Amino acid sequence: MKNIDTFLLAFRTVRTNKLRTGITVAIIAFGIMALVGINTAIEAMKQKFTESFSSMGANGFTIHYKQYNVNFGGNNDVKKEKKGARKEKKSNTGKPITKEQAESFKERFQYPAKISLNFPGSRDAVVSLNDKKTNPTVRINGGDENFDELNGYALAAGREMSDLDIKSGRNVCIIGSDIASKFFGNNPERPLEKIIKINSIPYRIIGVLESKGSTLGFSWDNMVLTSYNNVRQFFNSNQNASFNILVKVNDVKNVDAAISESEGIFRPIRKLAITEENNFAVDKSDFFVGLLLKQLGFITGAAVAIGLITLIGAAIGLMNIMLVSVTERTKEIGLIKAIGGKQKSVRRQFLFESISISVMGAVFGIILGVIVGNLFSLVLSTGFVLPLDWLFYGILICFITGLLAGLYPAYKAGRLNPIEALRYE
Repeated sequence: MKNIDTFLLAFRTVRTNKLRTGITVAIIAFGIMALVGINTAIEAMKQKFTESFSSMGANGFTIHYKQYNVNFGGNNDVKKEKKGARKEKKSNTGKPITKEQAESFKERFQYPAKISLNFPGSRDAVVSLNDKKTNPTVRINGGDENFDELNGYALAAGREMSDLDIKSGRNVCIIGSDIASKFFGNNPERPLEKIIKINSIPYRIIGVLESKGSTLGFSWDNMVLTSYNNVRQFFNSNQNASFNILVKVNDVKNVDAAISESEGIFRPIRKLAITEENNFAVDKSDFFVGLLLKQLGFITGAAVAIGLITLIGAAIGLMNIMLVSVTERTKEIGLIKAIGGKQKSVRRQFLFESISISVMGAVFGIILGVIVGNLFSLVLSTGFVLPLDWLFYGILICFITGLLAGLYPAYKAGRLNPIEALRYE
């Protein structure tokens, strides 16, 4: 019997036992749906993270505070601690980046680039207008005239902060689209020059930002931007809070050169000796994306483990059904052998049946998994995600699952004695 004839016979048998086949296909499909669905959702998360955290582009980097934790021990604890204290006073080791240091860097850095000084503010502010107010979840960001561009925002209406706004620290602000729509509707021009209160402090609105969207339920638009001097005065009581310095060069090819120059300029500002290591960190804009994607890699591993455990259960169920099929079709097998059928033909038939059921489960599972995963991408407002690699892996895994599940039943069917099989009741 030719392979094509054996396959057609196996497929006809699978099609005849619709209920049994359907249940087995459903079990395998749910396993693959979990595997493909979770990985489709993870791909959507990766896409959203990349969009959200790479807003500066590949041609940007951030200078931020790097704290040193030095442990002293031994018999000379006091001496070393005093020596360490003198070193800290000299080099600012263990101290945050101050306003004076950040502004000094911005003034001295002459490389062709844009610089933004950021200072963290409140994360639980309340914005109010007359009798309406927000939940205590509004973020207050302290920045300068370049904050929007270097953080991936764009103005929908109004103007950026001026040099006078920043130096004086006066109460002006630029609001995110969530705040604007809550109090003024969808017209970005309406909020301009209006007075709102932030934690009961009045602010004049000078600009409205375009929507940046959200990531995993975290809205980038539920924020208010004011000058870093204003934030230092009203919204940050942490004495150890540090400035962040964002730098964006014109060409990605110049990033490494700009980083080297920035370190050379900032080390004297931080009062570092030649032999001392940097007490600040410089990270490219894609560093944070890489960090998050690394964490998502662990989630992918967990998803694979869950899917494989489900498929192991499905493989055991498939093997059990194939063994039952061998018992039910003992006379049929005996008849095939009696008219000249060979052991390998019988084995191939049962293997083809097992693989066909498993691959059908893979096809349905992949379709369901892509649908379920893209429902999650709709929540994240990303485009349609199709994880081509996992589509291939899903079919391959199910093919191997069907092959392994059908080996023993096929071997058992092929070993049946034709005379005993024909007499089987």
